[in-house]
Amino acid sequence: MGAYGNVHGQAQSVMPTAGLTCQRAKKGASDVNMARPMKQAIKAALRPASHFARRFIKDSVGAEQLAIDRESFSQQAQRGIVNQYRLFKLQKAVPYRQIKDAGFRVYSQFEEDGIILYVLLVIDFKTRRVVEMCCGTGSECMAANLILNHGFDGYLFDGSEDNIRHAEYFFRSKKDCLLYPPTLKQAWVTAENVNDLLRESGCAGEIDLLSLDLDGNQYWIWKAIDAVNPRLLVVETLNIAPSDRSITIEYRPDFCYHDQPEQDFRSVSLLAMVRLCKRRGYRLIGAHRHGFNAFFLRNDEGADFFPEVSIEEVRDNYCSKWGEKHRWPAVKDMPWVEVEK
Repeated sequence: MGAYGNVHGQAQSVMPTAGLTCQRAKKGASDVNMARPMKQAIKAALRPASHFARRFIKDSVGAEQLAIDRESFSQQAQRGIVNQYRLFKLQKAVPYRQIKDAGFRVYSQFEEDGIILYVLLVIDFKTRRVVEMCCGTGSECMAANLILNHGFDGYLFDGSEDNIRHAEYFFRSKKDCLLYPPTLKQAWVTAENVNDLLRESGCAGEIDLLSLDLDGNQYWIWKAIDAVNPRLLVVETLNIAPSDRSITIEYRPDFCYHDQPEQDFRSVSLLAMVRLCKRRGYRLIGAHRHGFNAFFLRNDEGADFFPEVSIEEVRDNYCSKWGEKHRWPAVKDMPWVEVEK
């Protein structure tokens, strides 16, 4: 019905107006056609000045300054988030039903930066120390946002010399690390050397965050770690493995999934990691939206805000379901090791 209303007489009253509007539209179209050449002439006259202005701004500011401004804006935005979460905590309010809803990406591959910030702010920054095993080039990892935007001490390890070299350049190029860069160490992390690496790097004791993204032996290495006591643990798991399988790979210090006939033959199932973490005093509190980067919180931290969640809830996503259906059959008969029975 729209403009005609519910009464026939009202419909008649608007009909002449519609006709007049059509006449005005025709006249307006004629005016536009007449004005088009003039607008084009004005644009042509102003084009050199416009190009000069853009070049002037670009030359004056420069790509480096633009990058710095974006980083400064990110810090300012996150200060607002910090204050908001602290207010939520004072009011004993839980803003998200699942921790993945707090996610956003700054330097993490997916939305882990936002989840990490949310959890650590609710339980409060304490040591402001973060350890990451397999940090890559530093520009895409779990630790970078905490180091660059929240003043954390970082202790980062990677097995590749090239990755560590790129990470050194990345952090050295940031003003926030100019006087105090993170500790970076090239090392192939094993169950035998992990505690020595941690102690020698100066990060032994309690830390706010430990990230394990080793694509292989993370079950065995987390089982061996005793030099650090993380409050929050983020670990990559094999989300294509069924929920009822408590499995991992056989431990080999030199394991590299690139050398395997099937690259999905690696890592550890979520059930195995849940059981190991329970023995160590941690509970599963969620994962990112794809379900393979799982978050575990120490049992003495944040119980009112972060209850334990089920494996089924974490794996209730497209990536995990599709992976179990299409990728798991290719590796289900590989020599997996049953653990944490």
